[in-house]
Amino acid sequence: MGKLIYLDHAATTPVHPKVLEAMLPYFSERFGNPSSVYTIAQEARQAVETARTQVAEVLGCTPREVTFTSGGTESDNIAIKAVAFAQQKLGNHIIISTIEHHAVLETAHALEKMGFQVTFVPVDKYGVVNPDDVGRAITDKTTLVSIMLANNEVGTIEPLSDIARIIKERAKGRKIVFHTDAVQGAGSLDLNVDKLGVDMLSLASHKFYGPKGVGVLYIRRGSPFQTWQHGGMQERNRRAGTENGTGIVGTGVALKIAEENRPAFVKHCTFLRDRLIAGITKIERAYLTGHPTQRLANNASFYFEFIEGESILLNLDFEGVAASSGSACTSASLEPSHVIMAMGIQVEVAHGSVRFTMGLENTQEEIDFVVSIIPGIVSRLRAMSPLTTEKR
Repeated sequence: MGKLIYLDHAATTPVHPKVLEAMLPYFSERFGNPSSVYTIAQEARQAVETARTQVAEVLGCTPREVTFTSGGTESDNIAIKAVAFAQQKLGNHIIISTIEHHAVLETAHALEKMGFQVTFVPVDKYGVVNPDDVGRAITDKTTLVSIMLANNEVGTIEPLSDIARIIKERAKGRKIVFHTDAVQGAGSLDLNVDKLGVDMLSLASHKFYGPKGVGVLYIRRGSPFQTWQHGGMQERNRRAGTENGTGIVGTGVALKIAEENRPAFVKHCTFLRDRLIAGITKIERAYLTGHPTQRLANNASFYFEFIEGESILLNLDFEGVAASSGSACTSASLEPSHVIMAMGIQVEVAHGSVRFTMGLENTQEEIDFVVSIIPGIVSRLRAMSPLTTEKR
């Protein structure tokens, strides 16, 4: 088509023009340290607090419950470690799902090495966590449950409110903190923390047309919390280090815009997603991954038998199309996706996964172009694959 067709919005998004406009003065004119006392510093402090209020309004919480971090990974790390260590005398058991982002998985593995017990709750063939499985996993030593709002690879949306209800029932008066990695949900799903039933929630600004290097962690008032990053007293002593005022300003504006545009975004991307799914699933031995309906509006993920997803991506790139084979955070790994594997898909097939994630700037013409070139790419690659003749 002669121009880039960007279909990897789950990996990152371009900064919205209004977000960039809001950020620019804080690079050079209002550059003060928000923790200082003079005028330009206090201008920066006020901008940070305005952004905090903007985020709180979307989450349905108080500004005091919003902490800014360096990204979704740090938010996940803080949430899990802060609760685990704060509650350690009461219990050392944590529950997560098998399809969590590596920011949660690897944090849980690190805690295992420190003596914590971790239960990895399975998912079904669509990537859905059964709330009853979470309930059955809870013991009198459980202090934390972390289940993502929506999966970054296959787009499946998890039944968080049902899980929250079961956690409360099984807690029997004890405090079991419920955290969710909601990084993929901003702009697509309702993030009201009371409706979701969560005590902690993580976001990453660059996933919703904000800047990279800024994250959000919602911490419900009264939640157990032990600070584990030490230094200054920033962010109510929850996260030491000079605030990224410029990025925080952009984050507040970006989340406000994402929430205001959410109905239009969902409608537009659902149309494009379903058109892409209809076109690609016509290809022989090409299959949709994730839940067929309970999935993010902008996520269409597939696996193709007999060929490598990376090969498809290289051919798409040659045609000017940017997509992904799964999580951008693990794209350099040769290991098959842990998400696809957890859904029961065989190893050799898991290597053939490809993810397309749309944004507001994508068009029907672009989707139709992708649908028109994919069959030829798949056919050429299968003709070269030794697996084609072995398996047929």
